[in-house]
This record gives sequence, C-alpha cells and structure tokens, in this order.
Amino acid sequence: MAPIPGSGLAKGLAVTLRTMTRKSVTEQYPDALPDLPPRTRGVIGLFEENCTVCMLCARECPDWCIYIDSHKETVPAAAPGGRERSRNVLDRFAIDFSLCMYCGICIEVCPFDALFWSPEFEYAETDIRDLTHERDKLREWMWTVPAPPALDPRAEEPKELAAARKSAEKLAAARAAEAEPATDRVEPGEGEA
Repeated sequence: MAPIPGSGLAKGLAVTLRTMTRKSVTEQYPDALPDLPPRTRGVIGLFEENCTVCMLCARECPDWCIYIDSHKETVPAAAPGGRERSRNVLDRFAIDFSLCMYCGICIEVCPFDALFWSPEFEYAETDIRDLTHERDKLREWMWTVPAPPALDPRAEEPKELAAARKSAEKLAAARAAEAEPATDRVEPGEGEA
C-alpha cells in the first residue's frame, strides 16, 4: 500500500505541536547545581602519596598532556650491612586540561591507584594557558572523589581475602593451643604419691 502523500509532513508537524505545548524545563545553572551521577567524569585528582613516579600515565596518554618531573634520592640502609636504595621523588605533576580528552587511560594504567576521577566540572579559565593544573590543584580535587560503590553482598569473596582469613585462623588456633593451661597435662612422676 502506498503512503498517503504529505503524511510525513503531518507527522513532523504533530511532533512540533506536541513539543510546543509542553512546559520547558530549564536548569538554573549556576544558581542551582546540576544533579550529577555518582561516578561522573569531571577532572582527574592526584593522590600524591601513592605516586611512585613510574611515568606510566604520561607514557600511555594519547594526548601527551601529563607532565611529570622527578629526581632520585638515596635512602640509607634499613639494617646494618644492608645496601643503600634509591627512590624517585615527585617534583612536578601537571595535567593540561586544554589537551586532555578525558579518556581515562592514565587512571586505568596507574598500578598504584594515584589517579582518580573527580566529579568537579567547574574549572574554566579565561586564558587557555591557565588550564594546566599543577599537583596542588590536582590534590585538592582528590578530596572530592566519591567513595567506590559497595561490593555486591552475594559476590564471591576474593581469593586473596580468603587465603588471608584462613592463615589468620590457623595462626589464632596455634596460639590458642599454646596458651592452653598447663593444668590439663600431667607431668611424669607428678601424679604418684
């Protein structure tokens, strides 16, 4: 059956009329902040204590917008006769948000959980050169990172936790066996009169 001529035009006008008669809903931003989903990708927060300056985030970034500077420090031996160790110390950690495409690769590849998504989204600047945020600003955003979602109570326990729990139970049982009172045991020659 052939379509009626002009039916597409009538459908389009019907959609327009329906939309025109509805009340519009306008968010009154910035007076009223929007309701964002809990795990919104806003900016990247840095937990500096976890950063080992491994440079994985900077190497994997497709935009090369992460700048890291560091130096090596020698740590004295922990025990006499041990050898000195060297470790990297973070001097600069900056992200240029004018280049960042918010892909999250840096957060995914960080082996020490030093980078997190923060829901902060109000960081606009009047000059594009001011969009390079240093580690102090990234650390401030770290405190706005929401807690991770709770684990499913029906989920299987991780193998690491199960192994740790078993070894703790064995250790507690061994300590309890050692702490049994000596009165239950009869020493040879003690019971003879």
